[in-house]
Amino acid sequence: MLTFDRISATGTDRVAVEVSTLVIAGWAGRDEAAVRHHIEELAAIGVPPPSSVPVYYRAAAANLTQAPVLEVLGPDSSGEVEPVLLSLADGLWLGLGSDHTDRKAEAAGIALSKQLCGKPVGTTLWRFEEVEGHWDALEMRATATIDGVEVPYQQGSLAALRHPRDLLARRPGGPALPPGSLMFCGTLGAIGGIRPATRFAMELNDPVLRRRIRHAYDIQALPVIS
Repeated sequence: MLTFDRISATGTDRVAVEVSTLVIAGWAGRDEAAVRHHIEELAAIGVPPPSSVPVYYRAAAANLTQAPVLEVLGPDSSGEVEPVLLSLADGLWLGLGSDHTDRKAEAAGIALSKQLCGKPVGTTLWRFEEVEGHWDALEMRATATIDGVEVPYQQGSLAALRHPRDLLARRPGGPALPPGSLMFCGTLGAIGGIRPATRFAMELNDPVLRRRIRHAYDIQALPVIS
């Protein structure tokens, strides 16, 4: 079970949610030419191209976590800040998560790499319809602690990503996200390149309604025993 504080114009409440379906929308950038270019760059270093753009990876819902520490196998994983869309009985809610991914496994298969790491999610949700109209104004950023120093890792507006309604319309199975489903909605480029860290902090800022969602977690690399 995951626990969220839900914030809306009608008030705040706390809910416990059992997520049954986890979807990770990949290659969700709005600039299709830039997405294609990035696919070609990754293909040059051995990462297989996606079957479609965007692509909808599936991972076990049990991978979702709100724990303060994420254990990973080896030193080759890193976080990716993303908006997340959660469908509940009373509609869609927007939150914040990290598509933490094993980069070594990613070269063998992106779908495999998505399954190998836990997926941290924050504990705050906003009602989606309250931000839907000014989606492009929302801002997302992340910092990573590398060699003991916190550095900027990702930053930009959500105008760089496909609007969630667009992602839902393209999703196999139709535009309605069933209650109990959570979808990661895409990420921003890493400042200085993708690299591992010992701590990952992220936030989603709404400059229109003047509020923020923040979440952070430490990363514990377990030894790889052969």
